[in-house]
Amino acid sequence: MILIVDDDVAVRTSLGLLLKQAGYPAKSVATPEEALRIVQETPPRLVLMDMNFSLDTSGQDGLQLLAQVKQVAPQLPVILITGWGSITLAVEGMKAGAAEFVTKPWHNDSLLQTIRTILSLHEVETETDPAALSRRQLDKQYNFKNIVGQDARLLHVLRNVGQVATTDASVLIEGESGTGKELIAEAVHHNSHRRRQPFVKVNLGGISASLFESEMFGHRRGAFTDAKTDRVGRFELANGGTIFLDEIGELDLSSQVKLLRVLQDRTYEVLGDSKPRRLDIRVICATNRNLAEMVQQGRFREDLFYRINLITVRLPALRERPQDIPLLVQHFVDGLRATYNRPALKIGARAQHWLQEQPLPGNIRELKNLVERAVLVSGKDELGPEDFQAQFQRAPVRTAEPGELPEPGTMTLDELEAEMIRRTLEHYSGNISRVAKALGLSRGALYRRLEKYAIPFDAE
Repeated sequence: MILIVDDDVAVRTSLGLLLKQAGYPAKSVATPEEALRIVQETPPRLVLMDMNFSLDTSGQDGLQLLAQVKQVAPQLPVILITGWGSITLAVEGMKAGAAEFVTKPWHNDSLLQTIRTILSLHEVETETDPAALSRRQLDKQYNFKNIVGQDARLLHVLRNVGQVATTDASVLIEGESGTGKELIAEAVHHNSHRRRQPFVKVNLGGISASLFESEMFGHRRGAFTDAKTDRVGRFELANGGTIFLDEIGELDLSSQVKLLRVLQDRTYEVLGDSKPRRLDIRVICATNRNLAEMVQQGRFREDLFYRINLITVRLPALRERPQDIPLLVQHFVDGLRATYNRPALKIGARAQHWLQEQPLPGNIRELKNLVERAVLVSGKDELGPEDFQAQFQRAPVRTAEPGELPEPGTMTLDELEAEMIRRTLEHYSGNISRVAKALGLSRGALYRRLEKYAIPFDAE
């Protein structure tokens, strides 16, 4: 049974009919007191709850009821119903334990999909703990053929991926550069009911703010000066399947608002065409940034953050699972044998041990490049530590020369920014005014960065 809690009889009637047509038994109540009584006596599978039950439209009565419901039934999933103007309030509800929020006026198909997703996730959480599943058992149950490793941390990730893949829940994949976030996104898609539908990858870090709408929503010929032909947007290409939004932490605030509206309403408009179009997609996002920290700094919208991370998957760095390095190396060598027609190619045991001891800040991507460079440069069929050491020493871990950027995978943007600030401080002998001017920052902005990166300086 699904419990509907709303003081508006029209809303209760509309939701009750919708749920009945979809095959969900439902019960409707108008007051928080009635809702609590039912939760205590006959706990429902899910609660649809409005945020306001009085003339005071602050939403505090809804938050209070949410807290009381969670106290009585901590595992009971609650979906909040709110107006678009109350998104901030809904985010507060998410922090307090709500599973999801939908806005008024809702679209029936989207609301039913949200209900199905939340119920599926709740059933997954209440199933028997699958912690005992080995990699072999996981491979029998799910399609993880492109993912290499047996470390306990990785197996924990794969178990979670297998469980949530069958739902339509939005997934946020976090991890350092080179840890395999795209492979995990593909695994979610290939193990879902959308597996036969499109899987569209979008690198948001490579799309400027001015091109965001054209790239994502598409445009009609003549919509703007350079629009000489129609263009199909990424969302339309992914319709019915899965869209993978990589590097979402690089998205500017104005584009975040546009993305939020699409994810919220599941509708969009093609540039030059005022007709709204509906979307049926699953959204998977990935980032190597700390989005929660960016929210606190005002650089990432809090409402978008809660919209995309219904499920969060955190990938371990390669240094946290060194026992998987030999397996990865063997996987790369198997592919290189065919690529370079060297059937006798192999890696010696000493070389395997040496590779396990390296920090590899670029993670799997760096390891793959290192193995391939060593194979190409060495003419031997069996590679030893010296073959990798020669290439590893040439790896771009040094400080870049003036005017030269470090190679991808060797530094994060934060590390690059901190290094530039240190070098500029040294160049101008700690003169804050000149440093700020050289970096194109205000003094206040420079001071904030100095504090962020714990860079010592002399106050002027």
